[in-house]
Amino acid sequence: MSASKAKNLSSLLRNFVKTKPSSSSSSAAAATQRPVSDPPLKKFVSAIRTAKSTKSSKPNTTSSSTSKHAADLGLPTLELETDSSPGKPRTQLSEDIYSILCVETSVSSPDSEETNNDSIVENVLEIPWFSTLNHNNISAHRKEVLRERKQKWIFKRTQGSRFNKLVQMCASKLGTEATVQVFGRLGRETGLKEYNALIGICIEKAKASDDEDVALEQICKAFQLFNYMKEQGFELEEETYSQLLMYLIDMGMIEEFHFFSNTIRDGNPHSVPRLGYYEMLLWIGVNDEQKIWELCNSIAANDEGDYSNLQENYLLALCETDRKNDLLKVLETIDITKISSPNHVASIFKSFGRLLLESSAEKYFSAFKVTGHGAEDVSTFIFSYASSIPNLAVEDIVLKFKDLHSKLEMTPSSASYEKLIAFSCDLRKVHVALDMIDQMCEAGLTPSINALNSILHASEEIHEFNLVWRIYSLINHHKLKPNSETFRSMISSSVKLKDFEGAYNLLDDMKKMNLMPTVAMYNTIMAGYFRKKDIQSALMVLKKMELADVKPDSQTFSCLIYNCDKEEDIIKYNEELKCAGVQVTKHVLMALINAYATCGEFEKAKQVVLDKGMSIKNSSEIKGTLVTALTSHGQISDAFSIFEEIKEAGCDIEPKVVISLIDHIRSEEELSGLIQLLEELHDDYWIEACCRLFLHSIRYKNLSVAIDLFRQLKDELHDDELAIEGVLHEVFAQIAETEPPDVQIGLDLLQAIKDKFGLSPPRRCLDFLLSACINAKSLKNSLLIWIAYENAGLPYDMLSYLLMYQAFLASGDRQSARRLLSTIPKDDPHVRYIIQACKETYKSTPRKIKLEKKQKD
Repeated sequence: MSASKAKNLSSLLRNFVKTKPSSSSSSAAAATQRPVSDPPLKKFVSAIRTAKSTKSSKPNTTSSSTSKHAADLGLPTLELETDSSPGKPRTQLSEDIYSILCVETSVSSPDSEETNNDSIVENVLEIPWFSTLNHNNISAHRKEVLRERKQKWIFKRTQGSRFNKLVQMCASKLGTEATVQVFGRLGRETGLKEYNALIGICIEKAKASDDEDVALEQICKAFQLFNYMKEQGFELEEETYSQLLMYLIDMGMIEEFHFFSNTIRDGNPHSVPRLGYYEMLLWIGVNDEQKIWELCNSIAANDEGDYSNLQENYLLALCETDRKNDLLKVLETIDITKISSPNHVASIFKSFGRLLLESSAEKYFSAFKVTGHGAEDVSTFIFSYASSIPNLAVEDIVLKFKDLHSKLEMTPSSASYEKLIAFSCDLRKVHVALDMIDQMCEAGLTPSINALNSILHASEEIHEFNLVWRIYSLINHHKLKPNSETFRSMISSSVKLKDFEGAYNLLDDMKKMNLMPTVAMYNTIMAGYFRKKDIQSALMVLKKMELADVKPDSQTFSCLIYNCDKEEDIIKYNEELKCAGVQVTKHVLMALINAYATCGEFEKAKQVVLDKGMSIKNSSEIKGTLVTALTSHGQISDAFSIFEEIKEAGCDIEPKVVISLIDHIRSEEELSGLIQLLEELHDDYWIEACCRLFLHSIRYKNLSVAIDLFRQLKDELHDDELAIEGVLHEVFAQIAETEPPDVQIGLDLLQAIKDKFGLSPPRRCLDFLLSACINAKSLKNSLLIWIAYENAGLPYDMLSYLLMYQAFLASGDRQSARRLLSTIPKDDPHVRYIIQACKETYKSTPRKIKLEKKQKD
């Protein structure tokens, strides 16, 4: 949002017109007793506490307590039917909630504080709340739920993303206000996560909107959520308020920032130090030098020589914004060795690195060592400094890290070494990380297995799978103890190297270390054999699993079924899956669809979607697999029919499904129909699909469509020259490779790019087009391209000379070829080789070439 719009929004907030007071106006008035100096801001305070309180004029008598909560929040009430009889259909909103949460049981829920939690009203949303349990059994129930979750999920790693996704789905379908009512009666911990997610949604909507009224509404909702959290007894922690304060800082909304800061302080008095951090960011953001220096002057030690948490947060904000002059002035008056938080000290050293303050950094490293701080802390500070120096290669950062330790006559700690290893892995410098593992061991330090796992993961990401054996040798040499994740990564890398013997040896080593191989490891080996088309060895993996007493899972059967090329094999593995009691997952269904399509049994592939029970969640993805399978086997019309069914059902469509349809265009008529599919895609997927359509339009010589698609691409890429050049390279490379070559469409496109878009053709595009002219033996067009280099201001390079020499030879003009050859430097052996190859290729006499042309005509 622009600065002018931010200013307009701030004005709107301050002058927001107060709506008609609701029944909760007395409580709202009590909540705003804090004096506010600016009268317009008072209106804003009052307004956001009563906003929308009169939006729903018809009261819902069957859910008075819920309406009371909504009125207190300034939220519209949900007017749903409360008759939960089996024969009565759900309302649309209730159906939406049901489709998200998949629950039907109708139970009661606690009433509002007005009735002291004694009276119970029927839950209009048909969701079973914790209040239906006996209070003595709630703890036991939660433990039971937790155990079930741990059996099904890696709960600590995935609960946040799953819950945020659920909240976003609800907010998208129901709106923020209704979502509050849906989740507001859940347990305390879940409620906090839900509120944080909802506030995040409000802020994202405010950021994304250029409409001041929309942004105003979202900020009001965030405030209402703050208020509701306080009423529910939640403390306003930084996770809750940071996103809102950062938004206000970015928008330069000073008065609103202070208003919300007061609200947060009321909700959590312990938040004062962190609010100081955001206050400093605010004054830095609006360039108020006087306020900045007032806060800087307050950073002074107390009588005991210590610093308050508030002062440390002021200093932290200075460091994170790299205010070099202010930071240096403050450091003249304080002793950072007295700062209590090691994390804050590390931030100071990071700032030293970013600002290239090496002398200051070395001075304070020595000070920390002299004052008796732990060697591990000082070593970590050195890492923080060295890793923050800009424009420094990882190898040079490591040298700086070692050099500073040598100057201080210190040995790097295990923790700082591992931070540097992780830093190197993040930048894909795996060899550097491995060298540091060796150095750790030589220094008598034992690297953690997590450090080795991070190196293995990084080597996989950069496709340096051959490092697996160096890593394993290092593990054995230093007698480190790998875990299951270490072996999983090493087996995966060895399979990608097609070293199946090595993968099996790793499984044997696991058993020697009393580690149990997992079914996923065997699945990885099996999939590797199938990719190699070694079917017999892939099936042998099943026997090895049986000998190791490892039960196949759904992924095992998915792999087996997917690679079937006979219908009887599909039936066989499907029956074995049922006998083994393995759950039919979406991956199994997708494998069945692909296998039947491979066998040519397209009707049976369609029947998989109809016969198998599918959750609503997975139906569109599985149908998308059917579309892709049918498309790849030439069943375009059937694929389109199913694609249209998915669209009509309002389901999300996987981008890869749309791209699969585009990839298999077989005619110009299909091209015209598929251009409309761009509406189904966004961001990078849209760009990828548009590029492919651009290529198809050139293949079918439809210049008008090609120009329109290029215009859309150019707009989407925001005139990024490198990206646009890459797109043109792809198109002209296709023209050069087309058989028979069609030079004219290339020339027409070249002219359109110049005339309609004012672009000069990139050198590589002219190279490709000249290659097409050579293949077509068109000397006239070759000369046109040769002139185009000069017109585009591109000097002739070695490649253009060699291509033009080849063009003369291909068209039979040997005299011109000899003249051009005399100007080409022949010092490079590769150039001499290419010239000789051209002579060998075009040995025919000019007369013979002319005769061939005449016969062709």
